Amino acid sequence: MVSDVHGNARDLARSAEGADALICLGDLVLFLDYADHARGIFPELFGEENADRLVELRTARRFEEARELGAHLWAGAGGDRAALIEKAVRKQYAEMFAAFPTPTYATYGNVDIPTLWPEYAAPGTTVLDGERVEIGGWTFGFVGGGLRTPMRTPYEISDEEYAAKIEAVGEVDVLCTHIPPEVPELVYDTVARRFERGSRALLDAIRRTRPRYSLFGHVHQPLVRRMRIGATECVNVGHFAGSGKPWVLEW
Repeated sequence: MVSDVHGNARDLARSAEGADALICLGDLVLFLDYADHARGIFPELFGEENADRLVELRTARRFEEARELGAHLWAGAGGDRAALIEKAVRKQYAEMFAAFPTPTYATYGNVDIPTLWPEYAAPGTTVLDGERVEIGGWTFGFVGGGLRTPMRTPYEISDEEYAAKIEAVGEVDVLCTHIPPEVPELVYDTVARRFERGSRALLDAIRRTRPRYSLFGHVHQPLVRRMRIGATECVNVGHFAGSGKPWVLEW
């Protein structure tokens, strides 16, 4: 089980060794590495110095200034912004999807572009969003994407749309999402020093349907990685881009 891969194809290729399947909870794209500002789409286009400045503004929650910096840089980029981003994302997706073992079950993260996934997902990769699948006799439900934030990442949707996907999944043994339930200890990032967005609908579903596990990523350095909500074990499976290590579920 991996989440927040963010360009780590090398470790992804061996992440399922000894396992029956790989589950990926999204965020394959690396737009900007907050630990290494030389890595990602943004520094490739605009250089490490501008990446340093963008990270500084975002970390200080000066989102309007960060958007102004981005707008200024894109205005001088000499090309269609959407086309340049798509070209860079396609390059990363070709590498990421080629690293997926068979079988892989995957859903989208908030920085992913779902419309591109069908072009890269091989027959051994099953993409699910608001859907269920049986793996080893257990029922797994998948809900991808994130909720809307000032960051305006590519796959952010409304609370209502997200809740509808949670509802569509229904009762499952394992509920797999990109974002965590809305619990302060699970959504607070101790390095970024901010609360990320979690889902109230997901929290309500956990309390109502009582899955064995709720598994998610999104928050790279959470205050708490694991806690119980009623009968459900809630686990942040980890920031794979940083650790290179999968989280293992056995049953």
